[in-house]
Amino acid sequence: MSVSGKVIAITGGAQGIGAATARALSSAGAKVAVGDLDATLAAESARTYGGLGLKLDVSDAASFAAFLDQVEEQLGGIDVLVNNAGIMVIGRMLETPLDAQLKQLDVNLRGVILGCHAVVPRMRPGGQIINIASLAGKIPTPGSAVYSATKAGVLALSEALDAELAPRVRVSAVLPAFTNTRLIDGTTTPRLTSAIAPEQVADAVVGLIEKYKPIATVPPSLAVSSVQWGLMPQRLRRWMGNKTGMNTMFTEYDHAARAAYEKST
Repeated sequence: MSVSGKVIAITGGAQGIGAATARALSSAGAKVAVGDLDATLAAESARTYGGLGLKLDVSDAASFAAFLDQVEEQLGGIDVLVNNAGIMVIGRMLETPLDAQLKQLDVNLRGVILGCHAVVPRMRPGGQIINIASLAGKIPTPGSAVYSATKAGVLALSEALDAELAPRVRVSAVLPAFTNTRLIDGTTTPRLTSAIAPEQVADAVVGLIEKYKPIATVPPSLAVSSVQWGLMPQRLRRWMGNKTGMNTMFTEYDHAARAAYEKST
């Protein structure tokens, strides 16, 4: 299906993966609206590609409804919702403030649920919901227990909702690997892979709109690896995690380099 002419709403679209996705979709001819807690940054970003930037708190049902109302009023009926907004709190569970960890549930999981619930009745036939999950939902690592749990929840939600809503609305999940955004500030990339660019995730979203798939792994080469990981014995997974740095990338990191991101969340 063509992206051109579709009305597409993106959460967390002021920067990172959301902004890259908005630019890619706009370039493909879509009418794009982005929502973000930072309404000023959302508007500034949207102006660069002729989109619409709006205020949005994904953890608040009223805010989500108001965001979608404005998208409909200014751009028309919604064809696609990209649930992209997310935060990542890292560190050993017992050493990291619990409130900060639990906020991930509100943004990463509750926000996706609220978005799906609010947008489906508004969608034109043939609508799509694309949820940005993470490979962390399949390959959880020390120091990201709650984050990984939220992304596993998004993956399960996407699969169940697609079965429930098809064929009128299709639901997909995107599973990016380590992505070069502020979420990974202060961390070290695992030795077996390199950080991907937000534009690679954006390309996957465009591809899902053009041709539905239930899951898109970014990069695609890690799709098989993520399945194999779940089949490995626990001792082998632990050994691999130690050899590649996966077991320490979120427990031993540069706190000073990450301070600005942590303050912003």
